[in-house]
Amino acid sequence: QVQLVESGGGLVQAGDSLRLSCAASGLTFDAYSMGWFRQAPGKERELVATVSRTGITTYYVGSVKGRFTISRDNAKNTVFLQMNSLKPEDTAVYYCAAKFGSMISGGVDYWGQGTQVTVSS
Repeated sequence: QVQLVESGGGLVQAGDSLRLSCAASGLTFDAYSMGWFRQAPGKERELVATVSRTGITTYYVGSVKGRFTISRDNAKNTVFLQMNSLKPEDTAVYYCAAKFGSMISGGVDYWGQGTQVTVSS
């Protein structure tokens, strides 16, 4: 059974950093592009970052570019989201996602349960 389990969320002050982790099991990890989404109260779920199967190609939504870094360790079946210079508007539930092959098109195949990130002013 496929599982994506996020960890690392919490309550921090503006300007602080957090590192989210997503541990994957039950799938051939390096066959999947991985991504992070977030959903803030009253907002639509938003794609934050993606990383290709090899970890070489990344994408970031403009609002986090230069502050967040997505990476993966295929030997450990884990994807990370390093979040620096956090802002209150980053407050959201963050979800790990996996898609077979490329993340370019089509729907997400698997979702994690989400982890709460709260950034206070």
